[in-house]
Amino acid sequence: MSLRAVVRKDLKDVRRAKLLWFVGGIYTLFAVLFFYTGSTGENPRVLLQLWNMSGLAVLFIPLVALVAAYLSIAGERESGSIKFLLSIPNRRRDVVFGKYLSRATVVTAAILLAFGVAAVLSAVWYPDLELPTFARVVGLTLYFTLAYVSVAVGISALTASRSRAMAGSIGYFFVFNVLWIQGSAFSVVGALRFVFEDTLGVALSSNTESLVRSLSPTTAYLQSLELAFPPGYRDIPAPDPSTPFYLEPEFMLLVLAVWVVGPLLGGYWRFQRAELG
Repeated sequence: MSLRAVVRKDLKDVRRAKLLWFVGGIYTLFAVLFFYTGSTGENPRVLLQLWNMSGLAVLFIPLVALVAAYLSIAGERESGSIKFLLSIPNRRRDVVFGKYLSRATVVTAAILLAFGVAAVLSAVWYPDLELPTFARVVGLTLYFTLAYVSVAVGISALTASRSRAMAGSIGYFFVFNVLWIQGSAFSVVGALRFVFEDTLGVALSSNTESLVRSLSPTTAYLQSLELAFPPGYRDIPAPDPSTPFYLEPEFMLLVLAVWVVGPLLGGYWRFQRAELG
């Protein structure tokens, strides 16, 4: 019952966050723009617009999720209202998982709004909705959303102040959305090359580098999109038996599952042992 109370109370608080709805609204406006401009050419196809929305999701979903949830617990700890929340009584477990459920609900609603508008426009402007692909893209995007909300709530549960929660969120975004996914010298893969190849003289295989990149939730999401679009579309490769299992798009679903569960459990473990003063 206390978990439900936390979710209900937090939903009332977070739904008034103007910045959250502003960022989510921009994603919806881009959906309108993509589907309108795509409908004006010859032989318009929904697939291209879904591809564009997936690419845009890599930028917008982390921003929406972090904005929605990075202060979910840290903000209440800094203001002191966490003591009131825990005196209702609610257990710390209820607070962490209740915050996750409420923030995930709000962010999911914002993403579903964008895709809902896109579906209506597709039905009006396009000859074929291509429903199976549409549904798979929406499902994978929501999966990615749940992973990022977990990261944001986990960071919030690990920190005791707004400034630290903000620094942690910005740092996470920079590392996993910038440094992790590129292959330049100023990246995680570049650092591994320096350590193993330049320092230890051990060459890294291309499969190893690809695996490291895929450990980012963003890369895992992008690679999982191979399950949504038909083979050959936009350079999506056909199934290859020689591909290691850990680079298959199905394995990316497992990577995302770890990001859904891991940060939340880590944040709960730290919050359970934190001194709230």
